[in-house]
Amino acid sequence: PGSRRPSCLEPERGRREKERVTLVSGPPREPQEPEAAPEAPAGGHAGRGGRGMAAVWQQVLAVDARYNAYRTPTFPQFRTQYIRRRSQLLRENAKAGHPPALRRQYLRLRGQLLGQRYGPLSEPGSARAYSNSIDFEDDPRALGARGHRRSVSRGSYQLQAQMNRAVYEDRPPGSVVPTSAAEASRAMAGDTSLSENYAFAGMYHVFDQHVDEAVPRVRFANDDRHRLACCSLDGSISLCQLVPAPPTVLRVLRGHTRGVSDFAWSLSNDILVSTSLDATMRIWASEDGRCIREIPDPDSAELLCCTFQPVNNNLTVVGNAKHNVHVMNISTGKKVKGGSSKLTGRVLALSFDAPGRLLWAGDDRGSVFSFLFDMATGKLTKAKRLVVHEGSPVTSISARSWVSREARDPSLLINACLNKLLLYRVVDNEGTLQLKRSFPIEQSSHPVRSIFCPLMSFRQGACVVTGSEDMCVHFFDVERAAKAAVNKLQGHSAPVLDVSFNCDESLLASSDASGMVIVWRREQK
Repeated sequence: PGSRRPSCLEPERGRREKERVTLVSGPPREPQEPEAAPEAPAGGHAGRGGRGMAAVWQQVLAVDARYNAYRTPTFPQFRTQYIRRRSQLLRENAKAGHPPALRRQYLRLRGQLLGQRYGPLSEPGSARAYSNSIDFEDDPRALGARGHRRSVSRGSYQLQAQMNRAVYEDRPPGSVVPTSAAEASRAMAGDTSLSENYAFAGMYHVFDQHVDEAVPRVRFANDDRHRLACCSLDGSISLCQLVPAPPTVLRVLRGHTRGVSDFAWSLSNDILVSTSLDATMRIWASEDGRCIREIPDPDSAELLCCTFQPVNNNLTVVGNAKHNVHVMNISTGKKVKGGSSKLTGRVLALSFDAPGRLLWAGDDRGSVFSFLFDMATGKLTKAKRLVVHEGSPVTSISARSWVSREARDPSLLINACLNKLLLYRVVDNEGTLQLKRSFPIEQSSHPVRSIFCPLMSFRQGACVVTGSEDMCVHFFDVERAAKAAVNKLQGHSAPVLDVSFNCDESLLASSDASGMVIVWRREQK
């Protein structure tokens, strides 16, 4: 059986060996909208002139603009209308004149209200960018390609960390982190400890339709509790429904002529993108399983990984076996001009930060590269390189803007065939990484992946989950100094390659090198 395992270290030895060698690596529910503009208090004073008052109201507008991407992510027209209307109302209030202390108090309360309602930062996959948006009317840089509106990010990762701390430190001692779904997450977690919260009652269901071929990727749909997909080296993708019982395979997507290495859900879950060792990517309609488009790799090379640009799902980034990263426009099927770059080895893992400004790519030579992503053009600019360990393939990268209320720095979770799971801190706006800590697992040759738990920001402590070659699923508390292991799930009969939580953490799916997918049910307290 060992000869049938997918390895990320051995050289390619024919088609069947290559398919084993080359593989390696939810947004919160929409919150209630805070009231757009409280009624201006009566009896204001003239202040010190219109210029000073306008400056204060511009600060208020800047706060609104930073959170504007949080509002109705699927309806950008509403967000544009909202910010324009806010600008109009604030200009009118500036003319009325109010005491400086009152204006400052309003600015502070408005910031607190938005922070409590939406959280200080967004999470991966939510398309919610933490940025300082430039007024559409005043700055031509706010116009993207073909005249589409876009926000221009001026923030840095140092600013993100400072804002995370500022919002947290304003809270009373012992209170929870202000987030977009704090009440819901408390109800889901039940105010339990991490160990209690990640206790699982057992297997909810086992899918074995891909038995005898590795399943390198399993993913729940975005903001969904019961829809699941997985891809296999047998060349197909399965779409599964867990409710109503019994869980079923809704459809199997066929078309790739070789193993499927990776896939990704679009933000609205209506589209899936898949990459394959047959040197093509395919666009699928999840509703009926149709293949909408087949796009050949620009280098005619095996495609090993893919990810959607989190803000613009029309763009997908792929990595191939000829060491190249390409930004692809899935509407035209064309490579984006300036959206390609070369790494030192085969590209095995990709991950964006939440706003979509930074992209990290890992290769089979042990390097992680960061790229600046131009939101208007899709152009990639190589920024930094980190050698995790020379010759150790980087099989998984997961980005998180805020790990927990104790760890308020943007972070990266990396698997790299070192028998360790690595947690890095992102220290600047060019994606420079600093090792924070590591956790012991078994991984020396298989394409093991890991994830951050989706609700970790909402409670004390923070948990990460990873597969392992010891055929177990491991949970670690990233903030626990000693005995970081929280839980270990046993049930697979082959190395566990990938893990995925549903949006409320009630279910966890894991896939292995023998083709089995297990859905685990969290124990109900």
